[in-house]
Parts: sequence; structure tokens; C-alpha cells
Amino acid sequence: MFSKTTEYALRAVLFIAKYGSVENKLGIGPISEAIDSPRSFTAKILQKLTKDNALINSVTGPNGGFYLTAEAKKSSMMKILELLEEDTVITKCVLGLQECSEVNPCPMHHQYKHIKPQLIDLFENKTINDLLTELDNTSITLNNKLSIRRKKD
Repeated sequence: MFSKTTEYALRAVLFIAKYGSVENKLGIGPISEAIDSPRSFTAKILQKLTKDNALINSVTGPNGGFYLTAEAKKSSMMKILELLEEDTVITKCVLGLQECSEVNPCPMHHQYKHIKPQLIDLFENKTINDLLTELDNTSITLNNKLSIRRKKD
């Protein structure tokens, strides 16, 4: 459903939010390795997400790197899609047709119109903090190198 850019961006934001801080800024190398993305591609993605410190903060120099503020971690997942200009992926026609509507529906319109509001709601109401909490309470792998395991009770 999403482009590779968006998939990498979602994973990068989660990785930076989990492991980065003002005191522990993360470099492009560890981020790209952790999300299993080419370094130059990761840099382009992060450039969009750090523009005007819209979501991710970045500091240049020898002690520089990337991190998210506590306030940024309260952002919805939709903000990531908006910064990448990919929010229309879940709001437009599922087949990408220009003329899809109730009057002129695509073959999937009537089924997707029931799912679309749920997707929009999910991305608008799920925050980065929410996902971090859920990651802490589950055992998943964001890729083959970054494993986040369930907390022990």
C-alpha cells in the first residue's frame, strides 16, 4: 500500500524515537543500518522529515545527529505521511483513479469506502508514543537487525 520511502520513514521515526534523544543523537549510519535502508536513501527521507524541524530534529557537526523531542513523539502517524506528501495514499481512490466517486465508482469503491475512514482514523489518532508503547509490549522485528522484545512482567 505504501511506497518504500514511507515504509522506511515509518521505521526510521520509530527507531529514532526509541533510541535517540537530545543527549544521544543518532547518526545516519546506525539509522540506515537499523531500518535496513540504503544510507543515501535514508538521508533523503530524513531530509524531508527534518525540514524546519517539522518532526525530527537534527544537529550538524561532530556531536550531531537525529532525535525526536517529547512533543514530536506526541505527533500522529498521519504527520509522517503528510511530510512525505503521501497522505493521499489512504485518502484517494484505492486504485489511484482520478474520477472515482459515488457517481462514477471504481471496481473497489463500494468496499473501500467502508475501510478508508478506519485507515484515516488510525493514522490520525495513533501517535508515535502509542506505537513505542505497543512495541515495548510486543515481540516484533522492524527488520532483520532491529528486534524489540516483549517486556517481562
